[in-house]
Amino acid sequence: MKILVTGGAGYIGSVLVPMLLLKGHEVTVLDNFMYKQTSLLDCCHHEGLTIINGDVRNAELVKGLLKTPDAILPLACLTGAPLCSKDPVGARTINFDAIKNIEESRSKKQIMIFPTTNSGYGVGEKGIFCTEETPLRPVSLYGKYKVEIENHLLASENCMTFRFATVFGVSPRMRLDLLVNDFTYRAVYDRFLILFEAQFKRNYLHVRDAARAFIHGLEYFESMKGEPYNVGLSEANMSKAELCQEIKKQVPDFYFSEAEIGEDVDKRDYEVSNAKIEATGFKTEHSLAFGIQELIKGFQVIKRSEYANI
Repeated sequence: MKILVTGGAGYIGSVLVPMLLLKGHEVTVLDNFMYKQTSLLDCCHHEGLTIINGDVRNAELVKGLLKTPDAILPLACLTGAPLCSKDPVGARTINFDAIKNIEESRSKKQIMIFPTTNSGYGVGEKGIFCTEETPLRPVSLYGKYKVEIENHLLASENCMTFRFATVFGVSPRMRLDLLVNDFTYRAVYDRFLILFEAQFKRNYLHVRDAARAFIHGLEYFESMKGEPYNVGLSEANMSKAELCQEIKKQVPDFYFSEAEIGEDVDKRDYEVSNAKIEATGFKTEHSLAFGIQELIKGFQVIKRSEYANI
């Protein structure tokens, strides 16, 4: 299969692209390498890989790249609420306009799998798991554009979406601003953390399982198309305090406490059901404990602030 991956040198893409190549697919990556990352260098020996250094907002460039692929995986994105708040114009043009352009320019015979976010659920109801039928109430600009473009894509042909949980784990294009990665980094280097609204819950997902979801979606596209799917670790719906307890199991001298005053600017608080995608045969392979262990090892290698989307 010929596959176009925009943002293929990013946090998820740099894990996904090698998996696709090992499956024998021909992969074209479009990425502007905005973080000066070198994450695809170890893939350059694959004859089936083409890398285009360019911007997904370049409509003519994208139109040309859409002539040949069988599948389109549009990962290029300003990812995360802080980054989108910092650059609202970029958030609109990359996270909505560019995706809409791909949708309107592609042949409807081409399949499209779009990564969105379960942060669109915003604030859920205590004790009630969010399913794909739960109303979407995003609390950030990032979530707002993800929800808007998802609605647009699901009204089209040959498209499905993955509402990813908060992703964690080591990637060739590392991010330290994601919650598990951030908390583990602080545990390793600072040994302490002050939590705001420590009981707010969310769901988590290892970056390799996020990449595997795309493989699964490509293989079972005909039976899954036209639908959104929550993708996360079903055993990892937990609060920030519970997450810290899990980290402390592997970093025993990690101290954390809850602030008596102050608040977290990220108001997301929900639990998520992943039963729908699990019913298609998809199962996660990497636990939260595995990811924390992996991160602790990875943080012996890196200690630099540029590994973040901020």
